[in-house]
Amino acid sequence: MACLLLVAVLAGFAVSLSSATDHIVGANHGWNPNINYSLWSGNQTFYVGDLISFRYQKGTHNVFEVNETGYDNCTMAGVAGNWTSGKDFIPLNESRRYYFICGNGLCQAGMKVAITVHPLPQNATKSHGGDAAEQEAASAATALPGTAWLAALAVAAAAAVLAP
Repeated sequence: MACLLLVAVLAGFAVSLSSATDHIVGANHGWNPNINYSLWSGNQTFYVGDLISFRYQKGTHNVFEVNETGYDNCTMAGVAGNWTSGKDFIPLNESRRYYFICGNGLCQAGMKVAITVHPLPQNATKSHGGDAAEQEAASAATALPGTAWLAALAVAAAAAVLAP
């Protein structure tokens, strides 16, 4: 029984991860000047729970989330976050418009992108298809906030170990 619980938790987590999309800005071009990021973002559909990833040479570029004014004018107006690792994974947790720019003076050279994140349709998962059990497992897994899935996994693993 405990092993079955562990398998169910792990399967639910795997389905949860498969339903999120990691949108790599610029695809194989990465986060660099003189790339049309409006064209790139226009070909993407972003949903709550997805990630947007920026790939660039660390120390040369960075990413700032700004407000619309900051985006339009390439300024730091309304800074809501900044990333500098060169492999930045930013969760899209809200249904709204997001604005990102490079803060190293390259926004004017096109290093800026605006995206619209849509809510997931009611009673649907992003992994189109699948049976009702898969969709229910995905819904249950995504309903676990933050790292609660990790606690559930730990409890299931402990139960498996302690089972007679």
